[in-house]
Amino acid sequence: MKNKIFLYLFVFAALVALYQFISTSNMQKAMTADVEGLKNEVEQLQDSVQKSQLKILDMQYFTLENNDDALAYYDHLNLENPSRYIEDKLLETNEPSGDNPLIPYEGMESDFKINKIKVLNHKWILADFSDGKFWGDLIIKYELKDDLSIDFTLLDHLLYTRSN
Repeated sequence: MKNKIFLYLFVFAALVALYQFISTSNMQKAMTADVEGLKNEVEQLQDSVQKSQLKILDMQYFTLENNDDALAYYDHLNLENPSRYIEDKLLETNEPSGDNPLIPYEGMESDFKINKIKVLNHKWILADFSDGKFWGDLIIKYELKDDLSIDFTLLDHLLYTRSN
């Protein structure tokens, strides 16, 4: 009788050990698959980040901040951020009431104001304007003088038509 108890105990222990071995093996396979999936996802995200960084660099190509040759024109003025200074001066042309004098259109819904500005180099600016319903683009030539005053000259303009 004692031998049968030991035999049953041995068989039971062997079954528990076999269950533990198979369960651990399956868990290891599942975890390995999860790790591989996460590695692939990280790799895809890194590629996506790299593509985004290249796209940003591409978009920043035509900016004053990234154009050392154009920035050299303003070295003697000791401006910390020439682009910001020029943008601020252009935004100051927005009248408190009435259209911006650089915009050759009269506002239809309200007054046309300059919204977005991109300083391309030491001579040109791209700007967006809107009255809340209608919008357009401007190409502006500017000259930053030694006394830090700026002359703005409109080179070309475009008002988008509504497609209603």
